[in-house]
Amino acid sequence: MERAIVHLDLDTFFVSCERLGNSKLEGIPLIIGGGDRGVVASCSYEARTFGVRSAMPIKMALRLCPQAKVMKGDMELYSKLSHDVTELIQEKAPVVEKASIDEFYLDITGMDKFYGGYKWTNELAQSVTKETGLPISFALSVNKTVSKIATGEGKPLGNLEIREHMVKPFLNPLSIQKIPMVGDVTFQLLSRIGIRTIQTLSEMPAEVLQRMIGKNGIDIWKKANGIDNNPVEPYTERKSISTEHTFSQDTIDIPKLKSVLIGMVEKLAFQLRSEEWLTSTVVIKIRYANFDTETKQCKIAYTSADHMLTKTVTDLFNKVYQRRMRLRLIGIRFSGLVRGTYQINLFEDTEEMLSLYQAMDKMKSRYGFDAVMRCAGATFKPNNKSEILKRKI
Repeated sequence: MERAIVHLDLDTFFVSCERLGNSKLEGIPLIIGGGDRGVVASCSYEARTFGVRSAMPIKMALRLCPQAKVMKGDMELYSKLSHDVTELIQEKAPVVEKASIDEFYLDITGMDKFYGGYKWTNELAQSVTKETGLPISFALSVNKTVSKIATGEGKPLGNLEIREHMVKPFLNPLSIQKIPMVGDVTFQLLSRIGIRTIQTLSEMPAEVLQRMIGKNGIDIWKKANGIDNNPVEPYTERKSISTEHTFSQDTIDIPKLKSVLIGMVEKLAFQLRSEEWLTSTVVIKIRYANFDTETKQCKIAYTSADHMLTKTVTDLFNKVYQRRMRLRLIGIRFSGLVRGTYQINLFEDTEEMLSLYQAMDKMKSRYGFDAVMRCAGATFKPNNKSEILKRKI
């Protein structure tokens, strides 16, 4: 049976959310992002015609499009609307994977036998827009890679169907930049030897590509040939990662406790970014010397930035630790996870902050988590009772 995989993508999601509450923003160049030293989190199609793109410094974006309106953005609003869309899709679709805050994969294989897959998907997209007011594009194809590329090609408000016999003719003329996993470095490397279209890339020997760009070479070659057997993984908000630290001696040393907490947050946040997760719920646990245990949690806007998570964890610790007894254990759990590469708060942080995170993560990946740490959390050293878990709870 031919697989039927849908990719749904909310068009210019942050911009669309802002326009829901303010009709005056319709039809104008709009940039969502931080102040003068920040970067573009999202932009309208009107701004894109001037060359404005996501992750571009705001100053550069305004030089390209000086008439654009810049808005700070409201991640709480975006998270809520994303949750509303998720619930709506999950009510109707058999298998749903939430790939990020604004995109989804559905596996509707076999639905053609009872109800046209394309017709059903089109009606689902229309119901999302009708219920939420948010525009959405989709593509239906044989796997996740082809459907994702097709969604991008069909935007805005795209609704393409690429059947199995159409996959190669559809992919062949496209730029290799359209392939997920092909970033600027890989594109420049392949361009220098004349490989610019997906067809040219697909005709290369896979082993040659692997020698050129490493372990991802085979995967990129498969994608160029329309091959992707990755399943749609059902989305659940119950996944979490957590860590606990048991002290060798019960302590009431507040500076020490907070330093350990900061180190724990930094370690978990690095794991979130490494595995491309975002968290929306933070839980802190403390256990007193008499084994009484207390927890406190709060909902936050999706993030994986430790400087933001640290503030939340510290605030929760101050609220939950009221008895001033010695503690034997502290723990942190991040739950309500969704897939996403939105690594830090683009509305608050600068281009320098983005670069700092990228540099720190690169060093941690190469030399280990504790190769570079914030001074405030440098005292945290995982002991044999510490653990990091990714589980369903």
